[in-house]
Amino acid sequence: MRIIFLGTPEFAVPTLEAIAAEGHIVDAVFTQPDRPKGRGNALAEPPVKQSAVRLGFAVQQPERIRRPEIVAQLAAMKPDAMVVVGYGQIIPQSIIDIPPLGIINVHASLLPKYRGAAPIQWAIANGETRTGVTTMRIDAGLDTGDMLLKWETAIDAEENAMELSPRLATAGAELLVETLRGLQIGSVKPEAQNPADATLAPILKKEDGRIDWNWPASKIFNRARGFLPWPGVYTSFRGQSLRIWKCLPGAQEIGTPGELLLQSQHLYVGCGEKTALELREVQMEGRKRVSASDFVNGVRLSDNEILGAHI
Repeated sequence: MRIIFLGTPEFAVPTLEAIAAEGHIVDAVFTQPDRPKGRGNALAEPPVKQSAVRLGFAVQQPERIRRPEIVAQLAAMKPDAMVVVGYGQIIPQSIIDIPPLGIINVHASLLPKYRGAAPIQWAIANGETRTGVTTMRIDAGLDTGDMLLKWETAIDAEENAMELSPRLATAGAELLVETLRGLQIGSVKPEAQNPADATLAPILKKEDGRIDWNWPASKIFNRARGFLPWPGVYTSFRGQSLRIWKCLPGAQEIGTPGELLLQSQHLYVGCGEKTALELREVQMEGRKRVSASDFVNGVRLSDNEILGAHI
């Protein structure tokens, strides 16, 4: 099968490699342009570009894939199918109409739940206990196209987004290869999504990580797992930003939301509904990430310290 691949992040790399291993002809790989990264703002190549170069595929990095000359280029390649995984640009109808087998997307949720840019993060943040991967044939909507195949898995109780993502990436690669086989022989039957069951997973914003200590500890804990590595969850301590890297719902009951309590060498914070969150690893603004015990030793807590009073 002749395929054009569109993808950018690390999550997409296993799918590109699986397509190559299956023996499909990859005529071109389209990915986002190199972007400045790090303190020096040096240009960094997207993970998919690095993989494509290793595999010997031609790489294209247009700023806008919808430009007429790019659409004409894609049409001239006459692919049987196109595969898109986290490409980062909206695919116009003029491109959707090109491949006879359609454009197949690997989406990291059990559609129609968690349509959007951050399905892994929001599934964990919302306390889901199961998730998965769906292959779908894209249309002009936001992850609204017909579903093809699904794979489902449990989310472990303390699993975070950085741990779940590679599991789903590997499963998605295998599911995509299976989907292409099924499309070739006609065994895969597209299934329309039920809009009534749809939920959204919008792109994450910095403010999504801000903690409201009136929330129950379980909600804060789930957001701390889901929003790794960015934006993380954060609050304030003595007027400075404090990021919480690791935490667990505690067995304590603390009446005042945001109140710190040191008990038996464990550091707790009062949350809503008379729950508490145990802090395990934190990071003060401009400082290194440290254990909660090192944090306590460094700041010399006084009575009635409150988190989140000022941000």
